[in-house]
Amino acid sequence: MPQLAFEKRFFKGGDYDALPVHVRKNVREAMDKFPKLTPAQLKADKGLNFKPPAGARNRHIRTFKVDNFHRGVVFAPEGGGTLLLLKVLPHDDAYAWAAKLDAGVNSATRGLEVWDAEGLERVTPAMERRAAGAGRLLFADISDGDLRALGVDDTTLRAARTIVDAQQLEVFAPYLPEDQAEVLQFLANGFGVEEVWRDIVAHRAPAPAAGDDSSVIETAIRNTPTRIALVSGAEELAEILDRPFAEWRIFLHPSQRKVAYRPSYPGSYQVTGGPGTGKSVVAMHRVRHLLNHLRPGERILLTTFTNALVSALRSGLTELVADPDLLERVDVTTVNAQAGRVLTEAAGGEAPHFLGDAEEQARWKEIAERLDLPWNERFLAQEYRHVVLAQRIDDPDAYLAADRPGRGRPLARALRPLLWRAMSEFTAGLDADGVHTHLRACDVAARTLEEEGPLYRHVVVDEAQDLHPAQWRLLRAAVPVRPDDLFIAGDPHQRIYDAKVSLKSLGIKVVGRTTRLKRNYRSTQEILAWSRALLDGRPVEGLADGGDDTLAGYRSSLHGAAPVAFGAPDQDAEVAEVVRRVRAWVEAGIAPSEIAVAARFNAVARKVKEGLVAEGVPAVLLRSTPKPETEGVRAGTMHALKGLEFRCVAVAGVCDWAVPFAKAVTPADVDPIQHATDLMAERCLLFVACTRARDQLHVSWHKEPSEFLTEAGIA
Repeated sequence: MPQLAFEKRFFKGGDYDALPVHVRKNVREAMDKFPKLTPAQLKADKGLNFKPPAGARNRHIRTFKVDNFHRGVVFAPEGGGTLLLLKVLPHDDAYAWAAKLDAGVNSATRGLEVWDAEGLERVTPAMERRAAGAGRLLFADISDGDLRALGVDDTTLRAARTIVDAQQLEVFAPYLPEDQAEVLQFLANGFGVEEVWRDIVAHRAPAPAAGDDSSVIETAIRNTPTRIALVSGAEELAEILDRPFAEWRIFLHPSQRKVAYRPSYPGSYQVTGGPGTGKSVVAMHRVRHLLNHLRPGERILLTTFTNALVSALRSGLTELVADPDLLERVDVTTVNAQAGRVLTEAAGGEAPHFLGDAEEQARWKEIAERLDLPWNERFLAQEYRHVVLAQRIDDPDAYLAADRPGRGRPLARALRPLLWRAMSEFTAGLDADGVHTHLRACDVAARTLEEEGPLYRHVVVDEAQDLHPAQWRLLRAAVPVRPDDLFIAGDPHQRIYDAKVSLKSLGIKVVGRTTRLKRNYRSTQEILAWSRALLDGRPVEGLADGGDDTLAGYRSSLHGAAPVAFGAPDQDAEVAEVVRRVRAWVEAGIAPSEIAVAARFNAVARKVKEGLVAEGVPAVLLRSTPKPETEGVRAGTMHALKGLEFRCVAVAGVCDWAVPFAKAVTPADVDPIQHATDLMAERCLLFVACTRARDQLHVSWHKEPSEFLTEAGIA
């Protein structure tokens, strides 16, 4: 009886997801038949109509009937041992596509490759004519012998000798055999021949020599786990079909792999890039790489900003690292939670108590009124956060001499002692009550580790752009200054909290050790272009140590439906439309857990969630930190979606009074610089929410739309 296998790109590329629900059901039913039939029964089964396409280039390519309008294409060695599902297409398209394919076993990797032979034959002569006039070709410095040693066959070699640059290779790669395309992409991204041999070829499991014998092909299928998933039974079949998006979340492109799997960095390293460029994926793969080089007793900290992202990182890392003993050596937590752990251990097991934002503001207000200060509670809180804590100022003389970069309201020298008294009374009140703000807890925890010593061999940081200097001090103190100490991933365009940092001043040197990712692997170009308009070309300060960051060259090769903008007369009408849209996505076959609803406030998210449940659509609030396997549309604030990704996203309540939210923006008369910074953070927040979507985006408001939508020409 044959074993089932699946070409993973069928799911990662969204081909299966794009099929109508009834077609997916028929695919499941047809594939469920295969393991129950002998080769003779398979050929005789009239329902499956299992046969080769007319003019097939490869004798192992077959098609089968899914329904009256669709056929599946499979690679089926004649011995009948394995059936590899490649694609499902409309009837005529399936025959045409199957006839173009060829397949074989790579001479170096011993993996199975399936490629568009007709397309390769068609475009190569034209590429050769164009290359004849080019000044220099991409692989001019690599010999034919080296390319053949890496598994490049003569047909692909001829094509490779026509390629001018890496961008042209990206266009050409879909026609090439998969392992050979990967080798060329690694070479184009700066890997040497020996590195490619080590990372792509030499680590592959041994297999018989290349050939067309069925037993050789069967072994090759099992030797291609990066692209082919073997299925042991009906339950595993259902799991693979139900989890394509989760599979896609940990996909690593060769250009990203170069960063994640570099053997070692001489110190700290930084990866930046816009939404969807794979920074979180690179961070997880970097952890996987570092785990394989830990010495006994050493541990890794994988840290980020929000609990929801912690859950996503933990889930992704579990997908990547199969060994539970290795996983146990990684702590995945927020920076603030890590500070809590350090303080708890220092206090002999007594956990610290923290102030909420409202309670902190109330304390500042009480101090301002009691001391009859000329500043309000917002100014005091920001001075404490951005000057005193940021610079770790501990005494009045240091505060008197301190610069106040980024503060837009001048402060006369004669007034500083009065302001320092307010700062001192605030911290004294915290100590007397045995409580902390989260940032002060990070500072105290950092001081503890600076005295007692680091806890980790490596620290990997995701969503780094929102971390405060006090949090960076904690991370710096958590790991010794050594090669591969800190690996940092972030995007200044997703900075939704005011946290400007000079990493150099904190002992973290990344100048000259930075990679910027430009290719979006998540959102379609339509969603990306739509969302970029929200930033309106405004400059964004870089991740660290000055300079502006830009989205120039940032693009996606994916295409899909244009985002939908919807205005309603009132909130009830808007919520009803969001519920209708989400329900339509679910009815189209998209899993509820792959859909998110974002709003500026929890109250709006909760109202949409209740509307969905009332319509029979399962939904959960992100603030409850649902596990990946929990069924239900995810509903939460725009902040809660930070770092997450979904197939479809509805952003609700983008009204003029909510985005930007007045209470989150410092009045211009209090501090004009902070006012501009806060407005940019609100823009970035909306940008972040919209770029969580992979396939479809719905943005709505009621009454008047946000000024950000109006300025972008969206509403």
